[in-house]
Amino acid sequence: MKTLTKAEEQIMQVLWKIGEGFIRDVMDVLPKPKPHQNTVATMLKILVEKEFAAFKTYGRQHQYYPLISKDAYSKASMKSLVEGYFDGSFSDAVSFMVKEKNLSLEELEAHLLSARGLP
Repeated sequence: MKTLTKAEEQIMQVLWKIGEGFIRDVMDVLPKPKPHQNTVATMLKILVEKEFAAFKTYGRQHQYYPLISKDAYSKASMKSLVEGYFDGSFSDAVSFMVKEKNLSLEELEAHLLSARGLP
């Protein structure tokens, strides 16, 4: 899967949140300071070219919607991160997070129990 720049990812976050929308809808959700409308239009065009989004045409306006789910992108991003920085070892990545205190042992244990369907 292709990667997104921070700006492209910000626009995708909006599309994932709203489901579909015109440029003005995307602009409404973006935090201040908002980029110029032309910048948002360019980002949406790039997202379409990268096949992350598509659009339906209504007259001269485009209604954009995501082609890739947030979960699918998150999974691919995490996999890429682990491959790039931890030689593909998820256990090394988790060990790093515990060591750096980004994840407590209690949180890790709760997540593992939850993933196994245990209380």
